Amino acid sequence: MPITRTETARKFLAKEIEKLSDEEGAIVRRFINRASTARNVAREFEEQLTLGQRVADRVAETMGSWTFIIIQSTILLAWILLNVAAYMNHWDPYPFILLNLGLSFQAAYAAPIIMMSQNRQADKDRMQTKNDYEVDLKAEMEIMQLHEKFNELRDSYWTDLVRMQQQQIEMLERLIAESCKH
Repeated sequence: MPITRTETARKFLAKEIEKLSDEEGAIVRRFINRASTARNVAREFEEQLTLGQRVADRVAETMGSWTFIIIQSTILLAWILLNVAAYMNHWDPYPFILLNLGLSFQAAYAAPIIMMSQNRQADKDRMQTKNDYEVDLKAEMEIMQLHEKFNELRDSYWTDLVRMQQQQIEMLERLIAESCKH
């Protein structure tokens, strides 16, 4: 019994899967079994965040906004103007040591919180990149499968065309033979 193109493709695919890493092989096997590869990575990532991580992300989001910058600038300007304009009650005279202490305190806490948020964003980006790779690999497998189906259809059409041409040749030969008899 002759080997079909589908069997040849499956053998080829099995050999190719052996060359892949375990992770890539799992993706290809999911494709073969028609399991879904695409998923909402952002939602998955958000679901696993702890309360502290959510708070850190919210603080980093707030501190990186124009609203925060404008409010903080307004507070700093008011602080400086009130201390310069106050004739008798300077609670933080120039060079504004108390203000510098407050800003240093804010920076000391804000920097690590922002770094934690940035690290989490990098993890989320890596997760998204991995998912994109899996989706791309599945799309590539789908395209390979479509090529194989097109090749099978083309071969089938060629077989039909050759058979029809053979029938036409036989009909012409019969017509010629009959016309030679008459």
